[in-house]
Amino acid sequence: MGKITIDCFKAYDVRGIVPEQLNEDVAERIGRATAQFLSARQIVVGRDIRHTSETLKNALCRGIVAAGADVLDLGECGTEEVYFATSDFNADGGIMVTASHNPIEYNGLKFVKDKSKPISGDDGLHDIRALAESGEFAEPAKQGSVISRPNESSYVKHLLSYIDVSALKPLKVVVNAGNGGASKVVDLLEPHLPFEFIKVHHEIDATFPNGIPNPLLPENRPPTVEAIRQHNADVGIAWDGDYDRCFFFDEHGGFVEGYYIVGLLAEQFLRRDPSSSVVHDPRLTWNTIDIAADYGGTAVQSKTGHAFIKAVMRERDAVYGGEMSAHHYFRDFAYCDSGMVPWLLVLELMCREGKGLQSLVAERQARFPASGEINRRLSDAKKAIQTVLDHYQGDALTVDRTDGISLEFEDWRFNLRSSNTEPLVRLNVESRGDEALMREKTRAILALLEE
Repeated sequence: MGKITIDCFKAYDVRGIVPEQLNEDVAERIGRATAQFLSARQIVVGRDIRHTSETLKNALCRGIVAAGADVLDLGECGTEEVYFATSDFNADGGIMVTASHNPIEYNGLKFVKDKSKPISGDDGLHDIRALAESGEFAEPAKQGSVISRPNESSYVKHLLSYIDVSALKPLKVVVNAGNGGASKVVDLLEPHLPFEFIKVHHEIDATFPNGIPNPLLPENRPPTVEAIRQHNADVGIAWDGDYDRCFFFDEHGGFVEGYYIVGLLAEQFLRRDPSSSVVHDPRLTWNTIDIAADYGGTAVQSKTGHAFIKAVMRERDAVYGGEMSAHHYFRDFAYCDSGMVPWLLVLELMCREGKGLQSLVAERQARFPASGEINRRLSDAKKAIQTVLDHYQGDALTVDRTDGISLEFEDWRFNLRSSNTEPLVRLNVESRGDEALMREKTRAILALLEE
């Protein structure tokens, strides 16, 4: 193969417009380069529901086979199923063909190596890109083969191992897969659970007739909220396209910020194992730190991003890690993120406590009110962040630069960081029990940014 330029490699994965940036030739090269970089015997491959995913997956497999490795083909699945199977099969790596919540014209690839450790820009992704662009591949002793290896039964059994099914009670649960892949897993779990599922946008449809599934966007939430209210449901859950993130709505249809779900899950794991560590990102921290202290655990801060969270979790053997962006990581899930484990745990907690989700988070919301993440598109993000730092650092008790800037004061704190993928700055503000103060400081920082 001759030299080409591939411009769809990002910090943690591959994402690009099909076919201009990501096409069969690029996918085949990346497959061959990944297998050669890993010196792989076997690589797990899966794909999401998008129309272009099957063609790209087949090209990816051709590259892997040409490098002499076998493909263990999961077929249509979610990103977390590739993570699970790579560890479960003891494979040398895994690649998921998915564009997650990106626009319909996009597709992409997510990578892990042995034991489902992430491959990122800091750990191998640049080498894979250089090799794929060069086209200078080693000749293998033999060709590999593609082996169909769906792993749904082991995956579902593992999901159910996180909860005590006998402790569950009948709940009415709204589930919104956004016409993405999550509906298949809900259907597989349904016979094992006593819940009544009210299914919204449940049919898998690669045209995404109801919009790209991304419940983080407020405009995508009304169908879930309306179903909760119409059916008097106990809780609502929605997923993104490849269901590695899940989002929660309480019994009144209120959207529950991911920050407070991190607290709920940290509490559950620390109740079981009080000496454990839990990992969190720097954006919103006080609630998680407080919960860890209450249960005798250790809260460990990590830079935002799955590769960083997973690395810190492995270093500390942390039982759980959570990001406020709705990524939740579990030691027993190969330290990887799952969008299915969290809702099973939250619903189990609701059943055990006999409380609705709003009641479970209300105290924590009052104790540490938070702004939620606010994004601003700015022409010079670096200058804007420096302006805010100059204004506040003289009065700050601490200044932390783990990810962007985090400044703490006696009764409030904030984190301000640049997006890794867009010309945006992202602001999060929280306070100690003073919602009015949190809102006042949020407005002040936004005013500085908008100047």
